[in-house]
Amino acid sequence: MSCFSGDPNFCPECGNVLPLPGLQDTVSCPRCAFSLPVSEFSGQEIRSSVVFNPLEGSSVAVEDEDSELKGAVIDRRCSRCNKEGMVYHTRQMRSADEGQTVFFTCIHCRYQEKEDS
Repeated sequence: MSCFSGDPNFCPECGNVLPLPGLQDTVSCPRCAFSLPVSEFSGQEIRSSVVFNPLEGSSVAVEDEDSELKGAVIDRRCSRCNKEGMVYHTRQMRSADEGQTVFFTCIHCRYQEKEDS
């Protein structure tokens, strides 16, 4: 009995995306042993589209030579200048069984904060 059902583009056993039908008589899931005859896809039309977000609305940080300001800008308020917009990076500073340390840098005043997760 399958755990997943509904969309024929997904494996009903593990939920993985099924590859497009090819020259073989079956479509096999690349993750599990499930396979399905190509005839199951008879009469189906598969469409896809790619939608790009406008560049002016993106969350990419301001281009700068300073390596501390590279990365995505997140909606976090700086505790020093009280403006929105910080970039972050993570490091494993403590032992492996503890969470990472997240370093935030304000894109306006370059104030740095850290948070142990």
